[in-house]
Amino acid sequence: MSEECGYSPSFKRPSETMRMRRKRARSEAFPSPGGGHDGSGTGQTSPSPPSCPSLRPFAPGPLLGKLSRSAGAAKRRNPFANIENRFGLTRDDGKDDKMESTAEGVSTAKAEDADVPTSSPESSLQSPPGSEGGDVQTPLLKAVAPEPATPPLCTEYPADWSLKTRLLFSSSLTLAWTEHPKAQEEALGLSQHCRTHFSTVPHCLQDARSCVDLRCAFQQSLIYWQHPSLPWVPLFPRMDAERRFAGTSAPWAHDAALQQSLMSEWSAALSSLYGLLKARLCPYFYVCAHQFTVLFRAAGVGGSSGVTATMSPTSRGLRDAMEAEGIRFTLPLMEERRKCGEPRDEDDEDDDCGGGLSWLEEIGVRDKIRKPDGVSMQFKEGRAAIVDHKPESAACVEGAHAFTLINFLINSKGVVATAGSQAGLPPTLLAPLAFRGAALHTLKARCVNVKSQVGSTYQNVSSLEIAGPILPSSLHAITTLLGPAQKGNFSATLYTHTPTAVLNVRDPRQQCESGPTDLSQCGLHPASVRQLQRPSGLGKSALTQITMKDYSYAWKN
Repeated sequence: MSEECGYSPSFKRPSETMRMRRKRARSEAFPSPGGGHDGSGTGQTSPSPPSCPSLRPFAPGPLLGKLSRSAGAAKRRNPFANIENRFGLTRDDGKDDKMESTAEGVSTAKAEDADVPTSSPESSLQSPPGSEGGDVQTPLLKAVAPEPATPPLCTEYPADWSLKTRLLFSSSLTLAWTEHPKAQEEALGLSQHCRTHFSTVPHCLQDARSCVDLRCAFQQSLIYWQHPSLPWVPLFPRMDAERRFAGTSAPWAHDAALQQSLMSEWSAALSSLYGLLKARLCPYFYVCAHQFTVLFRAAGVGGSSGVTATMSPTSRGLRDAMEAEGIRFTLPLMEERRKCGEPRDEDDEDDDCGGGLSWLEEIGVRDKIRKPDGVSMQFKEGRAAIVDHKPESAACVEGAHAFTLINFLINSKGVVATAGSQAGLPPTLLAPLAFRGAALHTLKARCVNVKSQVGSTYQNVSSLEIAGPILPSSLHAITTLLGPAQKGNFSATLYTHTPTAVLNVRDPRQQCESGPTDLSQCGLHPASVRQLQRPSGLGKSALTQITMKDYSYAWKN
């Protein structure tokens, strides 16, 4: 009767099929200790199932697929697996998938598909010894994406040797603590500057306005020294500043005796500055003339082993005068252009001069005619004028030639203007420390509160403006104080005196051959000294913006 209805004698009930599969899975997972053979009696060793500590049993998810492929076996489709059959599998987004298993056969089929021992969901975290699954412990692990690497903390920005005319700081926290100092705070800041003492400002400040050490240190960072000092005459900047001098009283313009007195005092002040520089009691100073600016740096400053000087811009006449005095100098930016494949000026001069008189040789009379010296000089000056008064004309002097340059500046008549609104006025000397004939000056600081638009709302932003000839050490001292005062978050816009931007250029041959030079007595804060000792690396550019975020610096040039 059963055969007539299509009944097959080989048909087995599902419960019997599942029982055989469970028995086979247990025999394959735990071979008998007698010889590791399977139950078929053929003598072949049953393959051991692959193990992966990060795979939870009965989980036919992505990890199971990776395991099957890594084990070299073809991935089989599990007919019992569906999205509702997962249990305890942690997804990439951190959420746990739940599963409710109601049939023992479903769990068994999953175990067979994953080639792992069969166990109940409760025993998947930890199977007790002697249980059917053995003493294997399979922890439930969470797949977590690797955290991105934290960027390194940049606690310093490169030294900028250009002179700044204005600084504009902004912060979400108030900067009102920088203005209206008390008489005692201003006096203490002045005293600390003259005695080269420095206050220790706490790294974390709760209230900057109530911190006396911070306010005194800020007043100390605004001080600089200048010669000559004429209150009614703006002595910085000197280049391209004819309008600033227009209309000012200049009693020395037509008084030779007064001009001689000014130059005598100026020469003594310059000699005093160089003596301090050579003794490493002053790290640097500036000579600001009406046509050029010279930066003198002590040994060990800027990565150099000796005293260095950088003059910019220069002209052919000025360079010829320096050569006549025996001053050896280099033009680093011109040499850099030549290394890049541009022709040398001397080669062009020879080609131009030779080409201009080649027709005399063709007609056979060149030997009978003397070559005029004016032709060679004309082409020579024409080629040299290409870089005159440009950044490429910056000249670097090193060692004993720096002292010769001091004498050249004292004795040269071209240092002082002979006509115009600056006629008879010696160059301006700027230094971070006192020297003979210098007057103490303070940068002007002003704080205002403004509203800045951020998206569709307006936020209160505190702004601090500092004006004057801002030296590199002053810039570093101010930013060092603003870090803890503004809780490591502020931004600054820097306005550079354009002709001095090229002073960051450095001759690659000026390298420190010995160890670091001792500059502990130079009168600057140790942190500023460490910054100024390193080579700048800015080339002929200058910093235009500095940003501190979470006590880490970023900058633009």
